[in-house]
Amino acid sequence: MTHGERIAIAALAAALAAIALGAWLVLGSGAAGDPAGDPLLDPLSQPSSTAQPVGGSVVVDVEGGVMRPGIVRLETGARVADAIAAAGGYSPAADLLAAAAQINLAAILHDGQQVLVPLLGASTNGGGGSGGGSGLIDLNDASSDELDALPGIGPVTVQKIIAARTEQPFATVDELVERKVLTSSQLEKIRDLVTVG
Repeated sequence: MTHGERIAIAALAAALAAIALGAWLVLGSGAAGDPAGDPLLDPLSQPSSTAQPVGGSVVVDVEGGVMRPGIVRLETGARVADAIAAAGGYSPAADLLAAAAQINLAAILHDGQQVLVPLLGASTNGGGGSGGGSGLIDLNDASSDELDALPGIGPVTVQKIIAARTEQPFATVDELVERKVLTSSQLEKIRDLVTVG
């Protein structure tokens, strides 16, 4: 190999090293040093309390069997499981069997929603209902919080249920549709979670 060829190879190696270093600096500064990095690359990398656009977060109330009950702020699109985790997770007082029956952890949260984790010993059936001990929510006795925790049931629908049962207690679950309190699709989401006493 001639002296000229050695110089050419060395120059080529130096040029490649410079290109690699430049690419590393450009890519590295975008990921580590630029606080306004592309949020589409990692939408969960930024805390929800900072640099959020208007409407980019939801505020929910997590109550019942969690370690830190109260208000939590999460990113838009967060799930019920995220809200429970943000409240410290389940507490020792949580009724995990009832929670599994009543809470859809995969449901997307809405601003102003309440997530209620059932507590041990807090039967929703008053002990004498037809579903005693089953963990089902009695439509004629349930609190507004318990009704609101049902999948697909929001504050407006809760008030419709309470108004209808005040006028006349439900004799069957199907009356929710017959009396135009719920749609058929809403009823199917909660049919296995509710009862009437």
